[in-house]
Amino acid sequence: MDATTVPGACLAAGQGSCASADEGLEAIASLAQGAGAFNLGVFGGTFDPIHQGHLACAEMARDACGLDRVLFVVAPRPWMKQQQRLADAGMRLEMCRLAVAGNPAFEASSLELERPGVTYTSDTLRILRGVLPGSVRLFFVIGADSLETLPGWRDADALASLATFVCVARPGRPDDERLLERARARGFRVEWVDAPLLDISSSEVRRRVSEGKSVRYLVPDAVLDRIEEDGLYAGGEDG
Repeated sequence: MDATTVPGACLAAGQGSCASADEGLEAIASLAQGAGAFNLGVFGGTFDPIHQGHLACAEMARDACGLDRVLFVVAPRPWMKQQQRLADAGMRLEMCRLAVAGNPAFEASSLELERPGVTYTSDTLRILRGVLPGSVRLFFVIGADSLETLPGWRDADALASLATFVCVARPGRPDDERLLERARARGFRVEWVDAPLLDISSSEVRRRVSEGKSVRYLVPDAVLDRIEEDGLYAGGEDG
């Protein structure tokens, strides 16, 4: 494989040729080629919109686990959010690109946007495993709420072998040790990162925008500019 050319996601999934390129993934593939051991964090989500809490979580994971890069993978339609109205996937990707532009360790990816239908983490990790050099170690970043449901995710056994899971959470939650032990008992490799997370949610950002309230400092300035320019979330809809 050419170090600077990553096959499209639909090709990697066995669905024929794919014309679109994923600049973020291509940049990482180029860096990883011939670099020896390379630790890649994968942070998936709808990012509707991406906010400072997302960025802080990714940075805490990068620092604690020695990640060379973190790839933000925008999900067009995750299986657990089938009923939620979402902003246009291309716009959410653009906001992610704007948000990560100031951090050389961050990249935004269109990997899941090129795949039809519902998106599953196991499919995404298989694609990454197939298009990246074998020296790349995958670390999937999650929060404590995801740790609780992780053993029930689709293809849980495959997930456990495809990546190490990095749980970024506030210290001292009463059930965290039990949830961690349960996930490890199912075969998951889980790294725990204690972090002073920012109490921000995308739903709160959307609500404030719909009510005409300020979200400055809740989202990066470039993301705020795009929200205001395009009138996103002003109608009070979830997406």
